[in-house]
Amino acid sequence: MGDAYGATIERIKVQGGDKPRLGIAALMWISHAEEQLMADELCHALAIELGSTDFNTDNVPSITTLVGCCQGLITVDKEASIVRLIHFTLQEYISTTPDIFNRPHSTMAEICLTYLNSEQVKAIPVDCSLDIPNVSFLKYSSLYWGVHAKTELSDHARSLALQLLQECRGHISIKYLLKAEHWYPEGTDIGLLFGGLHWASYFGVVEVVDALIEMGCYHTDAGDFGGITPLAWAAWNGHEEVVKILLKRAEVNPNREDNHQTTPLVYAALGGHEGVVKVLLTREDVYADQPAGLGRTALSFAAERGRNGVAKILIGREEVNPHRPDDYGTTPLMYAAQQGHKEVVKVFLEYQEVDPDKPDSWDATLLWHAAAGGDEGAIEILLGREETDADKPDHLGMTLLSHAASNGLEELVKILLGRKEVNPCKPDNCGRTPIFHAAMFGCDGIVKMLLEREEVDPNKADNWGKTPLSAAAGNGHEEVVKILLGRKDVIPDRPSDEGETPLMCAIRNGHKKVIALLQPHEAIIPSTT
Repeated sequence: MGDAYGATIERIKVQGGDKPRLGIAALMWISHAEEQLMADELCHALAIELGSTDFNTDNVPSITTLVGCCQGLITVDKEASIVRLIHFTLQEYISTTPDIFNRPHSTMAEICLTYLNSEQVKAIPVDCSLDIPNVSFLKYSSLYWGVHAKTELSDHARSLALQLLQECRGHISIKYLLKAEHWYPEGTDIGLLFGGLHWASYFGVVEVVDALIEMGCYHTDAGDFGGITPLAWAAWNGHEEVVKILLKRAEVNPNREDNHQTTPLVYAALGGHEGVVKVLLTREDVYADQPAGLGRTALSFAAERGRNGVAKILIGREEVNPHRPDDYGTTPLMYAAQQGHKEVVKVFLEYQEVDPDKPDSWDATLLWHAAAGGDEGAIEILLGREETDADKPDHLGMTLLSHAASNGLEELVKILLGRKEVNPCKPDNCGRTPIFHAAMFGCDGIVKMLLEREEVDPNKADNWGKTPLSAAAGNGHEEVVKILLGRKDVIPDRPSDEGETPLMCAIRNGHKKVIALLQPHEAIIPSTT
């Protein structure tokens, strides 16, 4: 296939007129773009004249023309209007044949920046809707000029970037960028608060950041619309070199919190950027255990996101308390367990002082948090520790078995039923047993498992006299109703304290199939009124 692709590309190059330029440029964009390009985006990109201050719409080629110029190497998805290479093997060929294009990322950065610096784009007000006609290439160039520039930066691209960033206040492209990052706060004038140094730090273009600082265009520790500094933006996106540059500045405070009490270290931890975390921690004045909003630390966020490497770095610091609770009493380990991050849980449990049964402010233990996350791997690790109490209730009186029964975690139920300390009949504060919870949520497989235990009473009512059968009937769980009615010891017409039978529950909620199952088991059919 390589020989065929090579021969076709040579044919593209010997076409007449402007066809070779358009064909090669189209292949460059499709194979090196950061996301799939729409047909009109590609056509507009190829119409841009490098360095021009105006965008001439007369230069925009048709997609039909581009397909012809590429000699069959590209195709257009008619439904989605996305332009693609003809086959994935062509992408592989282009990747292993770097001399097809001359510095593609640098060229793409120059084209994006030329477009963003054009008079037509600069004239668009920042407060307008993003659904703007006749500017098809605006979104892509706004989101990715920095990605291409960071990959490969020419002197011309650097000059164009500095031109854009020195005049970026009120530029529409900032709105595209922050909307894509879900950072844009409605009603905030981002055009006046998000500066060029924030932008360059976000993308991590080292040469541009250096130049802006030397030119003195921006205060290096200024907060943007959300109080986020250039250092925080660089940390969030994992740009180590930019972080190093900014940390050399005396005026930069590495512990500065934004409007949500989030520090650069927390941003780096959230992103899982181990290199940036290490760079920040080389500073003696960086407090690794500084609480952010709601009392949460960098380790807490790293644990919740499953950032195993960052968690290891932070736990290894003397000043970091791996058991430090936040304002809700939830520890970093609890967050890791809740999200089912098995490897992070292992890192924490290497520390012998971890108490798996220590509750948070809601009396929820580490095991309870793991159950809430539904990750059986993390739960198995915790259950493997001798000191773990697998039957300890939470603030609602619910045991781990009740939680597992409610959430349909059959494997976990099997594990728990195999442990001596687990009581399969233990009621919560409302008097509801594990089988009641399984019936209420329609977990028929778990209902069967629990009924295999002799001590489980299928008629055990809650504090209001409601039975598991009533709970299943009221919620329309036909299979559970069938299982319970198949038991000789189940009382099918037992009323609650308010006199409502299982059949009445089904009628009240309009569950016709369940009504049909229950009617033969009740001598007097109650009126629907």
